[in-house]
Amino acid sequence: MSETKIDTLQYRVDGPEQAPVLVLGPSLGTTFHMWDRQIPELTREWRVVRFDLPGHGGAPAEPFTSVAELGDRLLATLDTLGVQRFGYAGCSLGGAVGLDLALRAPHRVASLALVAASPRFGTADEFRQRGVIVRTNGLEPMARTAPEQWFTPLFAGAQPAIVDWAVQMVRTTDPACYIAACEALAVFDVREALGSIGIPALVLVGSEDQVTGPAEARTLVAGIADARLAVVPGASHLAPVEQPAAVTDLLTEHFSGTAQEPSGTLNVPPPVPPVPVVEPAPAAPDAEPAEAGRPDPYEKGLGLRREVLGDAHVDQALADDPDGAFQELVTRYAWGEVWSREGLDRRLRSAVTLTALLAGGHREALADHTRAALRNGLSPEELREIVLHAGVYCGLPAAETALRVVNRVVTEETTPPA
Repeated sequence: MSETKIDTLQYRVDGPEQAPVLVLGPSLGTTFHMWDRQIPELTREWRVVRFDLPGHGGAPAEPFTSVAELGDRLLATLDTLGVQRFGYAGCSLGGAVGLDLALRAPHRVASLALVAASPRFGTADEFRQRGVIVRTNGLEPMARTAPEQWFTPLFAGAQPAIVDWAVQMVRTTDPACYIAACEALAVFDVREALGSIGIPALVLVGSEDQVTGPAEARTLVAGIADARLAVVPGASHLAPVEQPAAVTDLLTEHFSGTAQEPSGTLNVPPPVPPVPVVEPAPAAPDAEPAEAGRPDPYEKGLGLRREVLGDAHVDQALADDPDGAFQELVTRYAWGEVWSREGLDRRLRSAVTLTALLAGGHREALADHTRAALRNGLSPEELREIVLHAGVYCGLPAAETALRVVNRVVTEETTPPA
C-alpha cells in the first residue's frame, strides 16, 4: 500500500545550524514576516523556522481542510529539514496549530508559546459568515478591517507604514485558502482536551486584544496544567508586531527555561506500559442481547445540519420544538440519512433544495437555505440562475417571489461589516 503524500509548507530558516530549533507560526491573513522583529534576538540562541500558511505570502495555494491537516503539513516540512524536536510559538491560527501539535505530537514539542490564541475561536457561524463575505466580495473587506482588528488605534495612527503593510498582506492572500482557513477554524475546538496537554506553555495576550483577548487566554491557562499567563500592555491581536521588544523578551525567557535538544536529534519518550483492560461484567441471564445494525444517524445529521444551516438556526429550531419529536425526525432522516449521502455534493444538494422550496412556495425555508447555499459555495450569480431556470418549470410568479427572497438574503449575508 502506498503512503499518501503530505504537502509541505513554504518556510524560511534563520540562525545557527546546530542550535535548538524554534518554530514560529503566523496568524490568518499574515505572512511569516509578522515575526521579523523577533528574529535578531531569537537567532542568538535558536535556529528559527518560520512558515507561511497556504496561499499566504506567495506560498502555493493548496487549501487545508482542518487545523490538524495544517499541523501534519508543518511536521512534514520539519521532517524534510531533519528537525524532530522543537519549541513552538504561534499567533492566533498559528496558536491553534500549536495546541493541535501539543495534543497529537507531544513527543516532538519541547515547549509551547500561544500568542493571541484560544481553544475555540469565536463561533462556527462567525467564521462561515466570513467565508461567505470573502467568496462574494474578495478579500478587500477583510483587508480594510484588518488594522482595527490587529492593532490599537494609537499604534495604527502612529505607524501608517505598518498598517499599509498589514493591509497588503491580506490583499495578496489567496481567497480560496483564506476561506478554507475560516472553515477549519469554524470546527476547531479543543476546550475539553486542554487537560491532556503536559507541555510547558506560555500564554501571551495583548491587553487590548478584542479578537482573542485576556478572557480566552485565561481559559487556556486554567486548562493547561503547566501554563503561565503574560499580558502585554498596549498591544492588540498582533502583539509581536505592535510590542516586539516585550514579546521577544517573554519568548526568550520562556524557551530558555525549557529543556530542548539541538536540531536533528530525536528525544523519543519511553514506551507507555499497556493499560490493563477491564472486562465488562457478563450480562444477566435474562438480558436481551443488543441488536446489531446501522449506527444511529442522529448525531451525524445534527453535526451536518449545524455546518450547513448554522448553530443559531439549529439552536432556535430545537428550542421551538417543545417535545423535540419533529426536530429529531428532521435531523435523523433529512440530514443524517439524505443530506449526508455521498451521491451529490453540498452545492448540488443546495441547488435541488432551493428549487423544491421555490416550487412549494416555502419562503421562510427558502431564505434559510439561501444562506446555506452561500455557505456551501454557491455564488449570488449562481443562486439567481437557479431561480431563473426553476421559474421556467415551476412558474414565473413563484420564481419572482423567490428572487426577492434570494436577493434580500444575499444582501444581508454578503454585505461586509461597516
